[in-house]
Amino acid sequence: MDEGRQPLSRKLAIPSSKINPYRLIIILRLAILGIFFHYRILHPVNDAYGLWLTSVICEIWFAVSWILDQFPKWCPIERETYLDRLSLRYEKEGKPSELACVDVFVSTVDPMKEPPLITANTVLSILAVDYPVDKVACYVSDDGAAMLTFEALSETSEFARKWVPFCKKFNIEPRAPEWYFSQKIDYLKNKVHPEFVRERRAMKREYEEFKVRINGLVATAQKVPEDGWTMQDGTPWPGNNVRDHPGMIQVFLGQNGVRDVEGYELPRLVYVSREKRPGFEHHKKAGAMNALVRVSAVLSNAPYLLNVDCDHYINNSRALREAMCFMMDPTSGKKVCYVQFPQRFDGIDRHDRYSNRNVVFFDINMKGLDGLQGPIYVGTGCVFRRQAFYGFDAPVKKKPPGKTCNCLPKWCCLWCGSRKNKKSKPKKEKKKSKNREASKQIHALENIEGIEESTSEKSSETSQMKLEKKYGQSPVFVVSTLLENGGVPRDASPASLLREAIQVISCGYEDKTEWGKEVGWIYGSVTEDILTGFKMHCHGWRSVYCIPKRPAFKGSAPINLSDRLHQVLRWALGSVEIFFSRHCPIWYGYGGGLKWLERFSYINSVVYPWTSIPLLVYCTLPAICLLTGKFIVPEISNYASIVFMALFISIAATGILEMQWGGVGIDDWWRNEQFWVIGGASAHLFALFQGLLKVLAGVSTNFTVTSKAADDGEFSDLYIFKWTSLLIPPTTLLIMNIIGVVVGVSEAINNGYDSWGPLFGRLFFALWVILHLYPFLKGLLGKQDRTPTIIVVWSILLASILTLLWVRVNPFVSRDGPVLELCGLNCD
Repeated sequence: MDEGRQPLSRKLAIPSSKINPYRLIIILRLAILGIFFHYRILHPVNDAYGLWLTSVICEIWFAVSWILDQFPKWCPIERETYLDRLSLRYEKEGKPSELACVDVFVSTVDPMKEPPLITANTVLSILAVDYPVDKVACYVSDDGAAMLTFEALSETSEFARKWVPFCKKFNIEPRAPEWYFSQKIDYLKNKVHPEFVRERRAMKREYEEFKVRINGLVATAQKVPEDGWTMQDGTPWPGNNVRDHPGMIQVFLGQNGVRDVEGYELPRLVYVSREKRPGFEHHKKAGAMNALVRVSAVLSNAPYLLNVDCDHYINNSRALREAMCFMMDPTSGKKVCYVQFPQRFDGIDRHDRYSNRNVVFFDINMKGLDGLQGPIYVGTGCVFRRQAFYGFDAPVKKKPPGKTCNCLPKWCCLWCGSRKNKKSKPKKEKKKSKNREASKQIHALENIEGIEESTSEKSSETSQMKLEKKYGQSPVFVVSTLLENGGVPRDASPASLLREAIQVISCGYEDKTEWGKEVGWIYGSVTEDILTGFKMHCHGWRSVYCIPKRPAFKGSAPINLSDRLHQVLRWALGSVEIFFSRHCPIWYGYGGGLKWLERFSYINSVVYPWTSIPLLVYCTLPAICLLTGKFIVPEISNYASIVFMALFISIAATGILEMQWGGVGIDDWWRNEQFWVIGGASAHLFALFQGLLKVLAGVSTNFTVTSKAADDGEFSDLYIFKWTSLLIPPTTLLIMNIIGVVVGVSEAINNGYDSWGPLFGRLFFALWVILHLYPFLKGLLGKQDRTPTIIVVWSILLASILTLLWVRVNPFVSRDGPVLELCGLNCD
């Protein structure tokens, strides 16, 4: 194969020995589900008809939910990249690098909640990435217009002059200094050169001094002056009023000849805070990201974009190269809209009590989607094709020329030819219109560069008006939208480009345009990531899932119960908002390029909060059954026993085979199952009602979290207890089921051994709920210094049962009644 056409990546199919049994089990499980529902519907419980009907409705909903979740995992794949081929093709010796430029977006809002030191580490890891420095630009969006963030970024740019050459000289990983210096490894291993030891120690001292300066800025920012903040030259800080301030842009690196300590060029670093004024809708993070799209298009206009949260640093310095293996692939790269990397986290407890790592989602669900049209966009760690943000359809693969055949009659050939001619006309018209747009772009470009614009045609003016209506009234930005390979006008001065950049981040720029509707990050939900990826897939683009051996990005996640539930609440609320919007995947995007199994996945991503209602009801049923002595199934026959056992075995087999091909451990799988119940009974339920209030009544509600207690030591956040309304439903479920178990056992003890048989099903049902809520119970009880939580819980439960047993079997009382003896005392 020609070296220029060799693929830069390849698909790795899951071995048939793993995937074929998995598919077979799915089909068997579907058949067993049919038999199960046939039995359940035809065998009602007459003395508990309400309980039976409720349970059947819940089970049907769970079955539909399982189908939506299961079938997008039908064709999972893995991928492999060839970084050596990428270098051979685009980095030829003695020639400038031909790798594509990348603009990197970092978003932050409140430096008190998102520590500047964490943001600084993320920025430093970007500036030190293993990629040509002239092809990387880092844009930091400060949506809170905080002077603290601005000053911290100024300190970061100065420290980067020392940190970046150190990273590249010794090829260290990771290139975020906080995480590099905190590694518990022998740094002398494989690096015994005295120069490295000396420079590492010096760099660690430099970093400690850098931390002191950043922490000093944070300490100063705790108390805001009455007159607001002032800059070093004595002028007031423009962002003193967070809701009413002008747009601000500051280029820290990449201009004015600023170089590192060894004299080499550094990547561009730009601070951006968009304009905010009262009365304008700013659309939170999605609006901030769209502002960065426009600013970067004006200043650097790289054809590819990477967005990361401020707490997600680059853990693998070759991550951009990994993405380029897909984006710049000569065979399939043109149709790829984004490359999504899995999220990996630091600082999570070993047992991952609240399933923060989301391993099942990232290592099973996302691999399944990659075999369809690609993974969904998860909000961070994603490299985009800039053109996909501008509302363009994916390029259509050209079909090979049709072959002629002499065996067909002449009239058939004429008929086919006439059909082809009819079909080809619209394509020509489309091509002409595109050429008109392109020609108008040239006229606009000439106007920007100061060249006198020739008399334009009427059609050209119409095209320009359409583009301005779509993208806004910035001639520089409008020009950039159709430059597939990126780049900015060569003759444009930096000052003129900065003026244009300020214009595109003005708060009224998006008015009467398609920003947030068809262009850029899509508005209408707090989970703008799902909407944005969905719109791209509807345009026919496909995405790619890349899992390098060394994780590309790492971040931090909330590890205590309340913060984790609030994170899940936000995601679920976004899904509810999408469900009620015009972009709901149940009815939007038909006739486009979205594949039907991919649609299943998107439907599941917006429907899952509704599962909280049947889940809450179903988890309440065991307690009701134990307290009333009723059950949701009639007396079980041998046939029913076989059906139930087959269903449980198929569920277990599906999970085991998924773990096998996904490389997921049983601990991670079980934690995911547990948190599905915990989140469903709390955060998803509240998100559903909050979404209904917001959409139907226009009422916005917030669930506040207040810290009650804390502990010191490793993973101390895990034991912080913060009271929140989200804790009420699962706590109620736990208490009800524990009381139900105690009452059920006591009834069985009182009624004799014959009652233990019917009790078994109810007990199993209740213990299933308690086991799934066990991590929640641990979070409620907090850290026990000496006594493990499980001992406390089971001690209370067993104590209750033994007490009741003692009352029943009192050894001091005769079976024939109490024996009365004369004591010798006259009681009269």
